Amino acid sequence: MTMLSWSVLEYSAKYETAGELNHVKDIIRWGTDYLLKTFNSSADTIDKIVLQVGKNSSENCWIRPESINYPRPVIPCSTCPALAAEMAAALAAASIVFKDDHKYSKKLVHGADILFKFATKGEGERYAGGSDPPSNFYNSSGFWDEFVWGGAWMYCATGNSSYIDLVTSPGLAKHAEAVWGGPDHGVHGWDNKHAGAQLLMSRLRMFLDFGYPYEEMLKNFHEQISEIICSYLPGSNNFKRTNGGLIELNHGKPKPLQYVTNAAFLATLYADYLEATLTPGWQCGAKFYPKDAFRDFAKTQIDYILGRNLRHMSYVVGFSDHFPQYVHHKGASIPGYIKHQSCQEGLRWKESKKPNPNTIVGAMVGGPDKHDGFQDNRSNYNFTEPTIAGNAGLVAALVALSDGSKTGIDKNTMFYAIPPFSMPRPPPPRPLVGKP
Repeated sequence: MTMLSWSVLEYSAKYETAGELNHVKDIIRWGTDYLLKTFNSSADTIDKIVLQVGKNSSENCWIRPESINYPRPVIPCSTCPALAAEMAAALAAASIVFKDDHKYSKKLVHGADILFKFATKGEGERYAGGSDPPSNFYNSSGFWDEFVWGGAWMYCATGNSSYIDLVTSPGLAKHAEAVWGGPDHGVHGWDNKHAGAQLLMSRLRMFLDFGYPYEEMLKNFHEQISEIICSYLPGSNNFKRTNGGLIELNHGKPKPLQYVTNAAFLATLYADYLEATLTPGWQCGAKFYPKDAFRDFAKTQIDYILGRNLRHMSYVVGFSDHFPQYVHHKGASIPGYIKHQSCQEGLRWKESKKPNPNTIVGAMVGGPDKHDGFQDNRSNYNFTEPTIAGNAGLVAALVALSDGSKTGIDKNTMFYAIPPFSMPRPPPPRPLVGKP
């Protein structure tokens, strides 16, 4: 939801030109309405949220959602900072998308505010920086990056300076590894918000006149994201590429495409920020790259996903004549005439040797392996499973790269809630001790 909202805030004119603006807003609202039901969004404070609905029985129960008749227990959580901060980010970003619907936007901001307070309660005291303990699935490995990510969106949604004070505090940035490296440095995904948060904070620096006391940390974020975007380019040694040209952001592990689409979006957005500030390019190490180099990287990666690869296969279902036929998706694999089945009865469709009877148009699957190989096998979810996290990045990258509008990014809408800034002056230099 956060990624989709970000893409709308930057490229609403391109969505409008494509005739998809109302459609994507409907999708976002479906998601935010769902999130609002997972906690008491009308309260002023909360002590728990719902972190999961139903148990994970994906591989042992193969029936369509319409056929579910077994219990779906709600699993609550009283200490889950990563999830709550990410939910706050989603609601905050969406509140700007729906700013013209004042009542709904205000509801989203309120929900985001109490979620973020819930996420950051006892910050640095009871939290050791590890994963949210109650969840067994889709667990975030840490929460400090979500604090920066969520806090940055909260500032954009409210203009409350307490949020930018928090996200530019050196202690939080250090915890969030904003200035550290590591194998996943620059890999934006469902478990790692560092790159997105740094680009969002850099946007503040590039388009708003901040200065003291925020400039030092904002500059740090700006330098970090610039290094990250540079690391995506072919001349960098940070990430390997397959023989077919796909960047290996997850270092050869399965399901690479969700990370590639996010990188393509961030790189295109970075190029558009350079263009909007009349910056011709950026120095990456010893070489200067024009801004089009970052957009070209994004194009090559999206082209690969759409079929310009060694297999000549589109990894987006329904696009081109050659795309996966055995998508790991219950609704797509079960014929429409089947009304109700038990979990065990439905396994026959998972194990069927026939292609899916229903085409899940637009779904991007997990993707190829590090050798550009792909198994079109319904049972091997590493290759054929689509996810909403991956598709959000794909949609964002596609609209960013589209030529349906000449307007580029929307520089101002994201900042509509931020009041004119009156910067405090830096403290005067200390007087010299001794003789004048």
